[in-house]
Amino acid sequence: MVIEPRNIRLSICIATLNRARFIGETLESIIAQLTEGVEIVVLDGASKDDTQQVVEQYANACPSLRYIRQDRNNGVDQDFDHAVELAAGEFCWLMTDDDLLNPGAVRSVLDALRPEVSLVVVNAEVCNADFSELIEESRLPFREDRTYQSDEIDRLLRETGGYLTFIGAVVIRRSVWLERDRQTYYDSLFIHVGVIFQKRLPGEVRMIAAPLISIRYGNAMWRPRQFEIWMFKWPSLIWSVPAPSPAAKAALCAAEPWRDFMKLVMQRANGAYSIQEYHRWIAPRVHTFMEGLPARLAALLPGGLANVAALLYFRTVRRDSPLPLYDTRSSRHYFRNWLKMSRTTRA
Repeated sequence: MVIEPRNIRLSICIATLNRARFIGETLESIIAQLTEGVEIVVLDGASKDDTQQVVEQYANACPSLRYIRQDRNNGVDQDFDHAVELAAGEFCWLMTDDDLLNPGAVRSVLDALRPEVSLVVVNAEVCNADFSELIEESRLPFREDRTYQSDEIDRLLRETGGYLTFIGAVVIRRSVWLERDRQTYYDSLFIHVGVIFQKRLPGEVRMIAAPLISIRYGNAMWRPRQFEIWMFKWPSLIWSVPAPSPAAKAALCAAEPWRDFMKLVMQRANGAYSIQEYHRWIAPRVHTFMEGLPARLAALLPGGLANVAALLYFRTVRRDSPLPLYDTRSSRHYFRNWLKMSRTTRA
């Protein structure tokens, strides 16, 4: 049965690009849970692979799935914004195109969509790229659901801000989204964070503690840009949003994390930072040799040595950080990975 737009309670909005290998599995995990009052909106940013054929197969069998293909790629921020504009739901779940909904996820979110709620934050578990390994049982370390009042914007940022880099966590009232500035945050890669924290939300925020999403970790299309993103784009966005206090922003991330020698060493350990990144991103921002010396030293540090130091740190001091440990072991500087690459090169 085709559901009339006025009856749509929840729109699951997916912005996608070249995800033919993954989006079918994502859609299957959603379609299996569809109920009356829920629709799926897939906005394709002009994929060049078989994404269109894959999604259309599901759309032909599922009347509640709408597929819109654009003539060109406008970027993930603008595509999610447009998907919300096209949605019919009272709330929009900004779902990713390669992760999976766990059984019961849609029902749990629908139960949280009360009249006084502006935003729902959905917790997730983290798996490796083929879901054969559970890396982290819960991204948010809470055992019970939480509620944040409209005036608790600082608390919301402190407790969930780091996790909200994941857009799939966001279920937002559509009217709240549309009445706020979005264009300022195009090309930030985190438009949802800009929308949420630009001013107080008019209603409550509900945080669902149970992990309702399985994240396919390591599959993000922006990973080749991770140094730029975590050292510049993300902190620039956080420090630009007006609503939270400077203290809350500082508790989440430094305004200029690239000045932190240890953070650069960790980036070096993960294979994201080298002398090339130094010359591209940091050298233009420093004015004297001494100002740039720590960053240059971190860039010139042997990657293998940095990786060993990071492994020791996450296995001893920060044993509560499975994702950074996983990143360190996935690095090209990790000894086993380096050995495999060396053997392949010699062959």
